[in-house]
Amino acid sequence: MNQQEHDSRATGSRATGATPPAIALSGVNLSLGRGAARVHILKDITLEIGQGEAVSLVGPSGSGKSTLLMLMAGLERPDTGTIRVADTDLGALDEDGLARFRGRHVGIVFQSFHLIPTMTALENVAVPLELAGAGNAFSRAEKELRSVGLGERLSHYPAQLSGGEQQRVAIARALAPNPAILVADEPTGNLDEATGKQITDIILSGHEERRTTLVLVTHDPALAARCGRVIRMRSGKAEAGEPARAVQA
Repeated sequence: MNQQEHDSRATGSRATGATPPAIALSGVNLSLGRGAARVHILKDITLEIGQGEAVSLVGPSGSGKSTLLMLMAGLERPDTGTIRVADTDLGALDEDGLARFRGRHVGIVFQSFHLIPTMTALENVAVPLELAGAGNAFSRAEKELRSVGLGERLSHYPAQLSGGEQQRVAIARALAPNPAILVADEPTGNLDEATGKQITDIILSGHEERRTTLVLVTHDPALAARCGRVIRMRSGKAEAGEPARAVQA
């Protein structure tokens, strides 16, 4: 093992050669609260995720998985350290710049679906595209919804859809702008086992077909094992990345 490979394993990062990583964090720390109530959530995180890689973040509740994902998506800012996503320094962007960056480069899927209840499935996917200036927003939205098996649900409102169908709408919304990076925070957490497997299949097939970089937070070892690499979070620190097949060993 050469020194670069050794350093990569030690930090949970991946050597990417001449190609810049999709996501790179260096010396990232984040604390929340004030005074005696201040809690150090993330502690000196340094890692890289390669372009087109599928990575799962696992670890106990409170270990910092979701917070780390929010930093990668530009939804939180670190106290110290640097974060580069799609070869862009997120620290150099203001809030409007971060919003525009996410709209172009990052798709986000949450455990809760975050659909607008007064909009149909088609509108929930199309309106963000329209706001981003896409001229063919509704045709693209329809295509994405059909690709996740909701071609017969275009005009349905969220309350008329099952939990699994609502998550499919959320996935279609995240993938419609063709982002280079998809982050998903416990996307099957509110679903039964069978529906959760269907959602997992959709996310992973989307990753494989589009060659997106996928970062997935999960408590499910079987789901984590379907990604290419596992990064374990423990007490705010990222432990060495490992092949996904080792997660159930």
